[in-house]
Amino acid sequence: MKINWNYIKGTVLLLLVVFLFAFSSAKNGSRKVAKTTIEFVDEQKPFITHANVSKLLIQNQQPLTNVPKETLDLNALESALNANAMIEKAEIFLNVNGDFSAKIKQKKPIARVLTTDSYYIDSKGGYMPLSSNYTARVPVVTGNVLKTELSNIYNVASRIDADEFLKKNVVEIHQNENKSIDLKLRQCKFIVQIGKLEYLDKKINNLKAFYKKAIKDKSLDKYSKVNLQFENQVVCTKV
Repeated sequence: MKINWNYIKGTVLLLLVVFLFAFSSAKNGSRKVAKTTIEFVDEQKPFITHANVSKLLIQNQQPLTNVPKETLDLNALESALNANAMIEKAEIFLNVNGDFSAKIKQKKPIARVLTTDSYYIDSKGGYMPLSSNYTARVPVVTGNVLKTELSNIYNVASRIDADEFLKKNVVEIHQNENKSIDLKLRQCKFIVQIGKLEYLDKKINNLKAFYKKAIKDKSLDKYSKVNLQFENQVVCTKV
């Protein structure tokens, strides 16, 4: 019987490759996390700190450093970060050298509710808690506001955030019982009555035109109300 040495060599080589792969995997799995890096990918001030993120990443009451790689549940860690009310999106990575990194995108606040409860409305229209680390300079929201019904305020706040003039001048958004909206401007005594949100862009253009003219005439202090509820006109009430 003729021995097929090529077959034997191939089998031995295959077993050797499997052994080396298993050995390498076991060694890599037992390798401990050597370095932890937390990176904020946005340019905002940190509403949530590196220390806050580190606490969220702690497993079994122990820091990640020196934890064996094989014991890490990356999906669970990523889910824990994404569940935080200040984080919009989190991604985590673990390389072959045992270096762990987390990339954090914070939520962006565009308005701050000041009623019986205080919190931010973020750029997606959702709830965002206040931070003890940093306070955002955004318009405050007063009046009849429910945490479960933020869409009306969000539509106004997002419009303000996207407009250079409004972002510079609007300091307060007030929602009345009938969901109509009033605005207060920086260093102005009058109330801007937006009313319902129909034709909002046209109302904003009317406000800009009025403001520009009033600045030119030096008459901003002469009014107590500026009513924009009528589509094609601005009705002003003098002090």
